Amino acid sequence: MRTTVYYNGKIYVEKGVFAQAMVVKDEYIDFVGTDAEALACAYDEKVDLEGKTVIPGFNDSHMHLLSVGRQMTRPNISVCRSIGELIDVCRKFISSNPEVTKGGLHAMGWNQDNFTDEKRMPTREDIDKISTDIPIVLERVCGHILVTNTKVIEMLGLDADSPQYEGGEFSFGEDGYPDGLFRENACGHAESVLPKASKEEMKTALKAAAAYAVSHGLTSVQSNDIHLGENGEGIETYEVLKELHKDGFPLRYRGQVCFSTPEVFSEYISKGFFGEEYEETDTLTFGALKLFKDGSLGARTALLEGEYADDPGNKGIEAMSPEIMDEYVRRAAEAGVTVSTHVIGDKAAADTLTSYEKYMPAGENPLRHSLIHFQISDMPLIERAAKDRVPIQYQPVFLEYDLHIVEDRVGTELAKTSYAYKTAMEAGCLISMGTDSPVEDCDPMKNLFCAVTRKDYGLAPDGGWNPEECLDISDAVDAYTVGSAAFEFAESCKGRIKAGFLADFAVLETDVFTCPKDEIKDIEVALTVMNGKEVYKKKD
Repeated sequence: MRTTVYYNGKIYVEKGVFAQAMVVKDEYIDFVGTDAEALACAYDEKVDLEGKTVIPGFNDSHMHLLSVGRQMTRPNISVCRSIGELIDVCRKFISSNPEVTKGGLHAMGWNQDNFTDEKRMPTREDIDKISTDIPIVLERVCGHILVTNTKVIEMLGLDADSPQYEGGEFSFGEDGYPDGLFRENACGHAESVLPKASKEEMKTALKAAAAYAVSHGLTSVQSNDIHLGENGEGIETYEVLKELHKDGFPLRYRGQVCFSTPEVFSEYISKGFFGEEYEETDTLTFGALKLFKDGSLGARTALLEGEYADDPGNKGIEAMSPEIMDEYVRRAAEAGVTVSTHVIGDKAAADTLTSYEKYMPAGENPLRHSLIHFQISDMPLIERAAKDRVPIQYQPVFLEYDLHIVEDRVGTELAKTSYAYKTAMEAGCLISMGTDSPVEDCDPMKNLFCAVTRKDYGLAPDGGWNPEECLDISDAVDAYTVGSAAFEFAESCKGRIKAGFLADFAVLETDVFTCPKDEIKDIEVALTVMNGKEVYKKKD
């Protein structure tokens, strides 16, 4: 057994409570208290924290770790401020990476609202200017709409008479031919023409993403990367994760898993996919069924009760029918599996709660079925989630962009009760924090900044957008640590710096509890420890 004393620090225990030192024995925290008490223990090593603030390791309650790593090897189209720049960036990438792109190009990050020339979505005619020889798929930043070149449309065999995909759609140009824009479930069909990543490519991507995550103080992620279909389709990602964690991985990973049909879901349940035995210190678990009910606000595919204020007649897209959702939730209830559902629009959230309520006792939610995102809401909907004891996985960092569009999309009145983190918490909802990365950067400091200021990175608007929903910094940190741990039934062993808890923590260069709120987004991490082992240390 190896014992390490960390002393001379400001260690966050719980709201309003701090300690000076802690003793770590192997994977667990053994003692938290004063310097004198800790240094009086027998130890193998002591670490001077130099007065720095220590918090529990961050736990991103919803992200896509594999996609984060893949984005590191693809053109950065999130910086593009025009369609012309989008074309230029992709052309240059293909020219510089002929071997990588010979089978096609896939990237994510464009946002038409950031274009300074024409605030419109690109079409196949635009993407054909990049190349007509290889298939090109460029996802919008939200991941719920993408644009392709004509090559992809031809490979899919689509024309003016082609039927739409269930739970998704592709649109047409004035000439009656598909215009290259695919929404919701149709996106997967467009992506299917691209070459599949090899296991080695996936391993490289996951390692790169994990290294980035731990450098920002993350010690746990709840990630949606596995999409399982019939005949073992998609199993490679699961196998890669198993292999990586067997060899040692610096990040705890809990899988939020998609299945192509309820029948495939049941097939994997029968194989014991969700029933694997594991110890607290294991770094890989699979615990949630991930469903998609709708799309995104930016793409106007989030499912609303009313019409979009800036797009009359459009109420969004229902990505999953009530009948299919009911079947998934029923099977999950019978198998004891948690369901986490992507809901951004208010109707998506209401319909999902209806499905949940059919298969759980009134006012009880023993499996902790949850709502991911829950952006557009009114008070009755928030109160309903609280009454059902349904937890919410929020992404405050979405406000950096959404605060500029939400009132245009849904109107001022509904916007006032949306992104209502504080109201939901005070109503009794368990809340956690995540980033949906790579939709947003998985750096927790940016997320905390948005949660406590409700401003964009340019510090607008003055005073914050709907500032009554700003969270206290301690509540925000708790949501990001012990709150996220509760979504995986682990709040008794991680998310706090207390005796008996896992030794997962981050040492910050700046005191997040006392620094000016506007400076939180710029705080750096000095040290990250997971399972009692140093997984990141900032270079001097």
